[in-house]
Amino acid sequence: MLRTIGFIGSGSIGGSLARLAVAAGPNVVMSNSRGPETLADLVAELGDHARAATPQEAAKAGDVVVATVPMSAYDKLPADALAGKIVIDTMNYYPERDGRIAELDSGDITSSELLQRHLADSRVVKTLHNMDWVRLYSRARPAGTADRSALPVAGDDPAAKTEIIRLLAVLGYDAVDIGTLADSWRCEPGTPVYVWPYLGERPEGTTKEETQRWFREAPGEPVPTDRVKKLIDAAVRGPVGGTFAALPFWG
Repeated sequence: MLRTIGFIGSGSIGGSLARLAVAAGPNVVMSNSRGPETLADLVAELGDHARAATPQEAAKAGDVVVATVPMSAYDKLPADALAGKIVIDTMNYYPERDGRIAELDSGDITSSELLQRHLADSRVVKTLHNMDWVRLYSRARPAGTADRSALPVAGDDPAAKTEIIRLLAVLGYDAVDIGTLADSWRCEPGTPVYVWPYLGERPEGTTKEETQRWFREAPGEPVPTDRVKKLIDAAVRGPVGGTFAALPFWG
């Protein structure tokens, strides 16, 4: 059992994962680019198993570290402090937010491979990035529950993947090993397994405000292991990067 999970980035995804983590037992060390003092409310909500720190401190403290920052900031992650660590990559490439990244646009390298190159002495595992933050928290289920969902996992280090699959099980999810970081395009934005299967069908004929209310309140759908495998197999490599127009919670 991991004792401490470090978070570099404490936004919507980071907050949901931290809530799952403290409920499951590990301590969490939260950080962001704006300073520990800006995390006082989140840490107070998380309770005695949480504290705020700088990204360097969170990286050093974590037995595993979650990198959950915009893709444009991937090269700001502290490679020295993360050396030897397993790093969970939850980042997604959205050019509207991140700007164009030529190496990604070429399709020659995935975003996770780019992160692994920056964190050359870490072991990067891609997961926990293809659900929206509301369902990521609310659809976690104990092992053996009939409506438990699965998440794709990709990485170049088999032992690191095994460790993270164990962590997912504790947090409330089954896992589907989809291969290496080079294979992680199969669960990037715009692929069949990204966001929508877990969220469910959006109501037709609704206004933006009604759609956003639905997003906040929808219970979502279970996506078990066999369906994740089918969705992964159905992926076709197309244009790189997501678009906010495809997301019901944007705007």
